[in-house]
Amino acid sequence: MPTQTAAIMRGAHHIELGQIDRPVPGPDQVLIRVGANSICGSDLHYWHEGKIGSAVVQGAFTPGHEFAGTVIEGSGAAHGLPDGTLVAVDPAQPCGHCFWCHEGNHHLCPNMVFVGAPPHPGAMAQYIAVPASTVYPVPADFTAAQAALLEPLGVAMHALDLARLRPGTNLTVLGAGTIGLYVLMLARISGALTLSVIDPLAYRREKALELGATAVYPDVPSYLAAVRHTPTRGADVVIEATTSPLGPRHATEAARIGGKVILVGIPDGDEFTLTGSHVRRKGLTIKLSRRMGTIYPRAIEYVRSGRIDVTAIVTHTLPLAQVRPAFEMLADYGDHAIKVVLEP
Repeated sequence: MPTQTAAIMRGAHHIELGQIDRPVPGPDQVLIRVGANSICGSDLHYWHEGKIGSAVVQGAFTPGHEFAGTVIEGSGAAHGLPDGTLVAVDPAQPCGHCFWCHEGNHHLCPNMVFVGAPPHPGAMAQYIAVPASTVYPVPADFTAAQAALLEPLGVAMHALDLARLRPGTNLTVLGAGTIGLYVLMLARISGALTLSVIDPLAYRREKALELGATAVYPDVPSYLAAVRHTPTRGADVVIEATTSPLGPRHATEAARIGGKVILVGIPDGDEFTLTGSHVRRKGLTIKLSRRMGTIYPRAIEYVRSGRIDVTAIVTHTLPLAQVRPAFEMLADYGDHAIKVVLEP
């Protein structure tokens, strides 16, 4: 069987370039030549801990779920995807048969196959085969990087869908990483009145200001001190997009009485705690965000129309051969890294 070059992870802090079997597309699948794959915060969880909840790296595993590429083989023509089509790919493959799928909540399907989550191989490779039903053609002037970044943009859009953002909302974002910055960019054109961003790293706060934040703070106490004389003394909506186990608690502290908190981040160690009396007395609405619904068409239109520049947060573009240095740089917040895109 032909082989291909791919990133191979064998556990925490272990990733290298190697050879794996090149996939063969099955019925109703397309083979994609990967053109870009960006590194996600969840990929870094596998790097740090070797797992996310029950998804555990065992043996040789290829990560990567934020990707795009060109259709080169398979049943694409039957689905309007002739060879040569540049496509974005939704890595989530719900079963389509369970109660939650029939209810319209495909993103909550408990039987979901997710590309790039153990044991299902991801796209940090030269080729990947995926169901044609998960593939979205993008405009001809899109780059592969733009198409790959539609996935995290969709996650940010889903978080704001859950928040039901209204014109005049005072929004606060915890965490100025990929999702937090995309939330900021989307909220800016969706009617938010103020856009505060809280992040301990100065270079990420600077990027937030560049992308439209009205104010930035290094921590929640600084934010609360700044808003203590305002009518609400806190945010109408807080989007938490950190990796800290303290992130959810900090989000509830930043929210006003009667406010909303949307938890998007995956906490290190897979656990967090809230103070019951605090969240109860505030009467907070707390929602946890999981993936996204059917959002790709909307995400594509945001980028096509120029309303969102998904590449504005890309700080590094590296060849796949440098996958280990890329992971190390992101894990250590080196070289002011925010978003790293890997290319063949």
